[in-house]
Amino acid sequence: MTTTMKNLTILTVLGALVAAPTVADEAYRAEVQEWRDQREARLKADGGWLTLAGLFWLKEGPNRFGTHPASDIVLPEGSAPARAGSFNFAAGRTTLNLASGVAGTIDGQAITGPRSMRPDTSGEPDVLELGSLTMYVIERGGRFGIRVKDKNSPVRRDFSGLSWFPIDEAYRVEARWVSYPVPRPLTVPNVLGETTTMPSPGHAEFELHGEAVRLDGVLEDPQSLELFFILRDRTSGESTYGSGRFLYSDLPRQGRVVLDFNKAYNPPCAFTPYATCPLPPKQNWLPVAVRAGEKAYGGRAAH
Repeated sequence: MTTTMKNLTILTVLGALVAAPTVADEAYRAEVQEWRDQREARLKADGGWLTLAGLFWLKEGPNRFGTHPASDIVLPEGSAPARAGSFNFAAGRTTLNLASGVAGTIDGQAITGPRSMRPDTSGEPDVLELGSLTMYVIERGGRFGIRVKDKNSPVRRDFSGLSWFPIDEAYRVEARWVSYPVPRPLTVPNVLGETTTMPSPGHAEFELHGEAVRLDGVLEDPQSLELFFILRDRTSGESTYGSGRFLYSDLPRQGRVVLDFNKAYNPPCAFTPYATCPLPPKQNWLPVAVRAGEKAYGGRAAH
């Protein structure tokens, strides 16, 4: 073998060694892929966001529901009786009354008379099951409404699958965590034009694409074991959902927090007009393009 051929062989072998993914790389990719598969499975599941079929704000007094078009809460055609019952709303409390002959359950128990309905802000909402439908009370900004989910939703039936950027370990960032002595109230807007206050225990600082970046994290409740980040970046409205994306991380350890943007994902509002998604606060509008994580569903990037 000539010297030239030997050199070429050595270079080829070295190139293969450099290009070949390590066991750690493969394990990481497999872990992210499994997370993505689970994300899609949750979305498609009974009760997942693809089954969302309606959101109706309650007025004081009776709110009639059924498939009849004159109902206050119009249910999907063929899903329930024309006049199925009513939700009576008074002084912030909701009472369910089913029409005579209509069978429904809560927690597997048949409803035999008026039933008080706990809202989702209670932590354990009462969920009415009526055929393929589920209905429960939500509270947002002092307003109460009925959220309707339908296992036979056309959105679920026609779901074409999620689209993702290739997994790139460069987007798994170990950031410096700046903790506050006491969690600060962070004002978070939502798609309803309202704002809510969430406790922020600190913020993450890191560098991406040569830019200094900061992200404020929040806790969804005081006992949360994860940080929640609501963010926009330069891909928002281009290749990713226009209103931003969500990202969770483990709680910080020793002043560091790991942000894996390969797991950034779309809020429910990317799939349905009936969700009440939070939006990124201004300080979480990143000055860089994060080409990682979930892309816009069906190519629909704009809000």
